[in-house]
Amino acid sequence: MQYKAAIITVSDKGSVGERIDKSGPALKEILEKDYVVGDIIIIPDEEEIIARTIRELIDTHRIDLVVTTGGTGVSKRDVTPEATRSVIDRDLPGFAEVMRMESYRITPNSIISRAVCGIRGTSIIINLPGSPKAATECLMFIHKALPHALSKVKGDQSDCAVTP
Repeated sequence: MQYKAAIITVSDKGSVGERIDKSGPALKEILEKDYVVGDIIIIPDEEEIIARTIRELIDTHRIDLVVTTGGTGVSKRDVTPEATRSVIDRDLPGFAEVMRMESYRITPNSIISRAVCGIRGTSIIINLPGSPKAATECLMFIHKALPHALSKVKGDQSDCAVTP
């Protein structure tokens, strides 16, 4: 089964055409190898718009994996984690923990990331940083675990294989 993925770029400047989105296309290039990926959605850093967009993608369009890029830092306009928390049913903290841990090996600034990952219904939401380099690195840190997590979220009852 090929899962459907969507990318949301959260950027005030990008949403009004003042900045070219580079993170969304970089993520799409990675994701479309394993997922059916639609158009990149660019929205402003507004908590309700972010939450509404995530809900619509999952509840209406039945997207399996929603990846956000941007709005995970500590600036006042960085509200992607709050929007994500408002729409998830359950946390998936391991994804965000691994992204921060592995990113810290590259830059100590990664520990200020407030990225949230979670489950809504039978879909997974992953918050990624806004820079193309950080976003793609973080996605690659967790990429191999995503299909298994999606399978389990969707109801796979088989035992998890232990690999050496």
